[in-house]
Amino acid sequence: MTDPVETNQVSQDSKNLALLLWIGTLFFGFIPGLVMYLVKKDDPYIIDQSKEALNWSITAIIGYVAGTVLAVILIGFLVIAAVGILHLVFCIMGVIAASSGQTYRAPFAIRLIK
Repeated sequence: MTDPVETNQVSQDSKNLALLLWIGTLFFGFIPGLVMYLVKKDDPYIIDQSKEALNWSITAIIGYVAGTVLAVILIGFLVIAAVGILHLVFCIMGVIAASSGQTYRAPFAIRLIK
């Protein structure tokens, strides 16, 4: 039996859930990724994409915290703006990849959840 993530045989329901996952990550941070990771244990594509969304969300939170700390010396506002733009772009890229059933790996994401 082959893995649907590797052979790109992903059901439309899985694509739709992954699409909602990335849209939810854009607006609600790590919560949609965590919920999907805990609820959809039977779908390898959703598990893979929820891990990626969680990894990116944790990386973005670390970036926001670093920017907030650095705001004391005014460079933090640039860091917060950069992380915000990257969060928007990477979530949109995740939505585009999920709509076609492709796996997506966010650049710069710290891979804490494997």
